[in-house]
Amino acid sequence: MRHTPNTSRTTRLARVAGIATLVVAAGLAGTGTALAHGSAAPAADQKADGVMVVAGNSCSWTNASTSAAAPNALTVDRATVNAPGGNLACGGGIAATLNNNPAFTFDDAAGTARTDLIDITGRQSFISCRYKATNIVWDRDGTTRKYINRAFTATKTSGSFLCPGSVTTPAGDASMLFH
Repeated sequence: MRHTPNTSRTTRLARVAGIATLVVAAGLAGTGTALAHGSAAPAADQKADGVMVVAGNSCSWTNASTSAAAPNALTVDRATVNAPGGNLACGGGIAATLNNNPAFTFDDAAGTARTDLIDITGRQSFISCRYKATNIVWDRDGTTRKYINRAFTATKTSGSFLCPGSVTTPAGDASMLFH
């Protein structure tokens, strides 16, 4: 019989806090090289990719559908992020679900984007935590269509008593790539 060491309550709570942060960021994240904006750039395919790494665990997706091409106002279709229609997957035994279709508006002159609401649920084992973040501001990375978050806080709306009441995502820990 194989012996596994007991995990302390403090270690479990720290891991739940990490899960919560990962879950919030996973719904927001993006990676890769964006298309250059300009007349020589290929036409946008109205898709978004994402990735986020927290505490050594990664969540990512590719080719989620958007309702328009950036910088037009658009929404990201959660059905094309979440499985089975999408390919959102996480490491470390974490499962995440995007509960809404986040709306983005862009201000190209200022090089920013805004998201109205991100609603995410994360699960690990028997623990489930749901968080919402509103009015998230993103800064454009140069002339690309990659946007990097400013710090924001998401508030727990439901879930286990082990879930923290809120989680803060530092600036630069999430990004969106529109292509």
